[in-house]
Amino acid sequence: MNNDLKWYALYTRPFRERKVAQILDVKQVENYCPLQKIQRSWSDRKKIIQEPLFKCYVFVHIEIKNKLPVVQTDGVLNFVTCQGKASAIRDEEIEMIKNFLSDHQHVRLEKMNFVKDEQVRIMSGPLYKQTGTIMYSKGKTVKILLPTLGFAMVAEIDKSNIERFIPAESSRLKEQFARV
Repeated sequence: MNNDLKWYALYTRPFRERKVAQILDVKQVENYCPLQKIQRSWSDRKKIIQEPLFKCYVFVHIEIKNKLPVVQTDGVLNFVTCQGKASAIRDEEIEMIKNFLSDHQHVRLEKMNFVKDEQVRIMSGPLYKQTGTIMYSKGKTVKILLPTLGFAMVAEIDKSNIERFIPAESSRLKEQFARV
């Protein structure tokens, strides 16, 4: 396995996500364009279609030194960057998106500002052992933050399947302060 392979987000022209993914397949570039099933209604019919979950984004799994053929793909505008460098996305976040979409219907994205709140760990279900920050909680609805992407995925997760989670650093600091 190549440790230099990382996931990156590509910014695409509007409505070109699936076409970009097809071209990348032909170029033999590993990619992921998350699709969701949605119902569209017209005056004479209703139809279930697949639509990209992330508008104007396709994810690629590459070595960053091989980015030129990817960025030259028709429909690709650029890599999503932070301070001028392509931003790598953790493998766990891509896996979480895949698991989330396979286990939940009617997923929607909400753009989130980064606000720190209580840390939690999910104790069962498709996101088992994932840790994150509760962004919103009401009834059974919990917003889970994907910090690299800047989006929250929304799903109904029973609160009994979530426990408080204190990161190792925080627990060590609390122990040190308790001794003082």
